[in-house]
Amino acid sequence: MRARFISRLPLALRFALRDLSGDLRGFSVFIACIVIGVAAISGVGAVSRSLADGLAREGRTILGGDVSVATTMRRLSPQEREFLERDGRVCEIGLMRAMARSASGEAALIEIKAVDSAYPGQGAVGLTPAQPLAEALAPREGGFGLVADAGLIARLGLEIGDSVKIGSGSFILTAELSSEPDKLAGAFGFGARVLMSQEALKATGLMQPGAVVRWLTRVSLGKTEAVASDAEVKRFITALTAAFPDAGWDLRERDAVSPQFSRSQERFTQLLTLVALTALVAGGAGVANAVSGFVARKRDAFAILKALGAPASRVFAMALVEVLLVAGLAVIGGLAIGATFPYLADLSLSASIPLPFAPTLDARSLAVGAAYGLLVALIFALPPLGRAYGTPVARLLRDEAEEKAPPRVFLLAALAAAVVLVALVMLTAADKKLAATYIAATATAFVLLRGVAALVVRAARRFAHAPGARLRHAIGNIRRPKSLAATLIVSLGVTQTLLVALALIEGSIHAELFQAQKSRTPSFYFVDVAKEQADEFAAFLSSFSADARIEHVPMMRGRIVAVKGARSENLKPPDDIAWALEGDRGVTFAATPPKGSEIVAGQWWEEGHSGPPLVSLEARVAEGLGLAVGDEIVVNVLGRDLTVRIANLRRVDWRSYGINFMMVFSPDAFADAPFSEIFTVAFADRDDPQRDKRLTREAATRFPQVAALRVKDALEAVEKIADQLTFAARAAAGLAIVTAALALGSAVAASQRGRQRDAIILKTLGATRAWLTGAFALEFALLGLVAGLFSVIAGAGAAAFILEALMRMDFVFRPWPVALTTLGALAFAVGLGLLGSWRVLGEKPGPALRRQ
Repeated sequence: MRARFISRLPLALRFALRDLSGDLRGFSVFIACIVIGVAAISGVGAVSRSLADGLAREGRTILGGDVSVATTMRRLSPQEREFLERDGRVCEIGLMRAMARSASGEAALIEIKAVDSAYPGQGAVGLTPAQPLAEALAPREGGFGLVADAGLIARLGLEIGDSVKIGSGSFILTAELSSEPDKLAGAFGFGARVLMSQEALKATGLMQPGAVVRWLTRVSLGKTEAVASDAEVKRFITALTAAFPDAGWDLRERDAVSPQFSRSQERFTQLLTLVALTALVAGGAGVANAVSGFVARKRDAFAILKALGAPASRVFAMALVEVLLVAGLAVIGGLAIGATFPYLADLSLSASIPLPFAPTLDARSLAVGAAYGLLVALIFALPPLGRAYGTPVARLLRDEAEEKAPPRVFLLAALAAAVVLVALVMLTAADKKLAATYIAATATAFVLLRGVAALVVRAARRFAHAPGARLRHAIGNIRRPKSLAATLIVSLGVTQTLLVALALIEGSIHAELFQAQKSRTPSFYFVDVAKEQADEFAAFLSSFSADARIEHVPMMRGRIVAVKGARSENLKPPDDIAWALEGDRGVTFAATPPKGSEIVAGQWWEEGHSGPPLVSLEARVAEGLGLAVGDEIVVNVLGRDLTVRIANLRRVDWRSYGINFMMVFSPDAFADAPFSEIFTVAFADRDDPQRDKRLTREAATRFPQVAALRVKDALEAVEKIADQLTFAARAAAGLAIVTAALALGSAVAASQRGRQRDAIILKTLGATRAWLTGAFALEFALLGLVAGLFSVIAGAGAAAFILEALMRMDFVFRPWPVALTTLGALAFAVGLGLLGSWRVLGEKPGPALRRQ
């Protein structure tokens, strides 16, 4: 039955199946390279999709309802709240920063969440010890109940039942906050989370005029527990927007809980996918070597087929079908492994990071991984297969057959497959600019490395008579046919360039943060300083150091609601500018340009300006929104829409960590408006923990409404996030190292036959194993050194471009990480080369000569 079925298959497929039923060991490196790359690409995509599905599935719980309405420094009007309550159940939350003080006088920054009786609206709050939230927050003897996360409890040395002061209010710690269903819906905060009732927030005295309080009103549509459909949510938002077109609030719905988080997730997933694709392409040399070995092994069979009258196209078809079958098996293996990534990630994340995760088999990610794997296999398999097609029978029966270049049509076919691969990458990319930049950089690196390899071979021919027998032998191996120069330099160069770039990017980020901590950047930020207390607070800061540099400016919150007549929600700005339209931003007014900024277009307003309100806008934001001097925007501040004309554009040096804002208004724009002051203080002696601790404690005692943020703590939090992202990128880059190692190993193995003959002759003439080992080590060291030098230059250039053009940070060349990476790669090349040649080095001349 099986034989009858096979006999009905096309000849090329029958030949391939019968041949593959014998032995696949010749394709082991081929299969490994494809499996690793496909598994990484499909796995990364599936993990990202699982996270996106989890966010969508739990969006209602994370958001705390179907729709969230956010306002700053104002609560909803009775008419607005009545509209929301007409269509659903309403939950209101107040968010603000403050300082918490223990009985011992220790103080810490906190993020207050003041909730009503309907909170959390969706999901449940986890408390330790377990108890109803309303009971934990209820007033009792000694003050209101308070729930705090573990970080605050540990920092202030608290225990359940201890008293805590927040503002002018007294609290009793009743429970530890172990889980918060809507945690992901909030912005990143530097303080510890505490929950209190809204009555308790009033008792703190923190809600003074000008204090920055963000109010979130969540709506669960319908009067029952039934979940509203997506269409009902859309209709509600449309009606709400039509009823209050000038409300100036920030609307979120359950399927877009955090647009910034989702965008960052997409971009980081794409970056990891591109790195994984680099790993797949880096293993391409292994694919090419495996196919070359396959053609060499089947040389006699192909010669016989041609001699019996089989056209070259049929011989090629047989070989191609066999290679594609192997590639298909490898792709299936990679997809099987990649499909397990979401489930492994679910086990890991559930124990460490409280992210909503819905492990699933994502067909799109699997299809993309399969397509990438097959295309890479074609790109690197077609040229060696072409040699079998274009070589006459007489040459197929001789060893020189593989030296003939493949016909041009096969090189063009490989190029066409590469073009399809690039098109597919661009088609599936969330960030086209990132994808295009990465592809261009990688392609350029491959082309340059091939050129470097050709130059090395040419240089080796010129130095064929170098002094020293070992050196001459090493140079001879580099310039000989089937040299390892191209394979080793390309595979090692690409992966090492990636590692050098990552090391320099990480080092520059750390240097930036370290420099910020050591320079005269602010030591502290203080927010919510009442304008009536500004002079008193400045004198208080001066008492801690005579040379303290103190700055303060007014601060309010505003949101861009329209740009040149177009509503902000209808605009599609670039990803790196979209944040400017998402939610409220800090705004200020000033008579003179703020420090740390340079006017690049327009003019600053005259002192004492009186007339239509003007605004100074950050230059990159203006460019991203298509704005110029003279254009108008509408900004909602304190619930009031303000139409302002752009007077000038500023380039802001955000790295100074000083006080600066995206929007600076003319002073007359906010005459008599309530506002608070934001202060910074920079001490000449930055490393004084005792002074910082005393300042935090005394500020919290004397000015309980003021929230203090130590810049060093903020920088350490940012550095921790940067380290986590770098670790993920390193893990993906590690796959490139593995595939490069496989490619190099296959190349060394393919060159063993020629090396074996040379070694036997040299040993017959008196060469020792140690002498040959030294010659081989010198050959691999020379090639590794060339690849290393290229990688340092290319990696440094890539890191400088990413840092300065994309991240707007200073590039810092750190020699030690680069040296360690280069030396490590050099040792790897020498070690792998010697390991692959170990059998050749141990071959005895006598038995080998008798076999010839």
